[in-house]
Amino acid sequence: MAGTCVIGLQWGDEAKGKLVDLLAPQFDLVVRYQGGANAGHTVVAGDETYKLHHIPSGILHPQVQNLITPGVVINPSTMLNEIDGLAERGIYCRENLRISERAHLVMPWHMAEDKIINATAVRGESIGTTNRGIGPCYRDKVGRTHAIRMTDLVQSTRDDRIATVAKQKIELLRNMGAPKEDLDAIAPDQVVSLAASWAERLDGMIGDTTELLLDACEGDSKILFEGAQGALLDIDHGTFPFVTSSNSSGVGVCAGAGVPPRWIHQVLGVCKAYSTRVGGGPFPTELEDATGDRIRKLGNEFGTTTGRPRRCGWFDAVAVRYTARLSGVTRLALMMMDVLSHFDELKVCVAYELDGHRLERFPCHAEELRRCKPVYETIAGWNSPVDDVRTVGDFPAGALAYVRRIEELVGIPVGVLSVGPDRAQTIFTDAASELALEPLA
Repeated sequence: MAGTCVIGLQWGDEAKGKLVDLLAPQFDLVVRYQGGANAGHTVVAGDETYKLHHIPSGILHPQVQNLITPGVVINPSTMLNEIDGLAERGIYCRENLRISERAHLVMPWHMAEDKIINATAVRGESIGTTNRGIGPCYRDKVGRTHAIRMTDLVQSTRDDRIATVAKQKIELLRNMGAPKEDLDAIAPDQVVSLAASWAERLDGMIGDTTELLLDACEGDSKILFEGAQGALLDIDHGTFPFVTSSNSSGVGVCAGAGVPPRWIHQVLGVCKAYSTRVGGGPFPTELEDATGDRIRKLGNEFGTTTGRPRRCGWFDAVAVRYTARLSGVTRLALMMMDVLSHFDELKVCVAYELDGHRLERFPCHAEELRRCKPVYETIAGWNSPVDDVRTVGDFPAGALAYVRRIEELVGIPVGVLSVGPDRAQTIFTDAASELALEPLA
């Protein structure tokens, strides 16, 4: 068995979904192992565009089994809406989607909590939550007492357990100042009825994904692990507290999916040819000027999940080198090369200046990172469209020089280059052969 991971190396939105969709036919299983509906993976197939939040990006290929494992937190209403939307477009999930019985549920009270907590900024700055209840759900998971798992939906004690937690949550939220309409929305009878409808509609899709994955690992199955968000948002290793609530770097794969490290053989680290970030937090290469606006417009940099405009800046090699090492990356995928085709001159951050000293490591503390000034290296642009490029040899010399410099700075070969959203706009380099990856025929 060969286990390959697709991991985002920046602050999310690196176009991981496109790569997973493209590579999925070469694998037997595609696995989502962390995060929740705050993820937004966009897949373009011909004239069709699919925006996936809960469902793994391999779902468009009916021969591929898709798993949602214990590290994911699930809002069943959101998931069912997504399943229904796919069915309307001829994509049916019931046969090739399995959901872990160990996965935790985002309940209505979690979104009410999120709204209250997000109203209080961290040091005057929002941490960037999507208000989808993800953080409060992970907090209850760790706290255990109020946690509801997928398996609870099919237990005979379901109604009593959910009603008990709902009553306790009403008291907690009332003390937190929740408005009456939010308290009414989590009335025990109402939530119990909602859970019963979830159980009925998800019947047959809930199961033991851990056992299934371990069997696949010990057999000859090929598994593709799909990361959500990006490594700089990792709860333990990212720009805390401006992070997500799960381990979104490569170190989270084993715990979230339930597989030992020895089954992970390759890691494809995905990054844009520039940098973006949504929400608050430090961002050393951010461009709050006409250049940043131009990148945002050219790259259509607005959140898949929230629609929020993304903050844009030059490529940060210090940050990507850190996350590539953290995630055990074996090859890079450099996305959105077409966006940079419109510039005469490009810049890459090769180091930081912190309090007058040169720094080549990524700081732990958000306030330290905020004080970092980027040390740039200027690289000539190629100012020539690359949308129609289909082989490495077709790229302008300036584009290849940019790619080679990023390889040198990060210390990892580039195996994949993307020049647009369509499947065909993906170029595999010679370095990809060691990953045993090939484009669709």
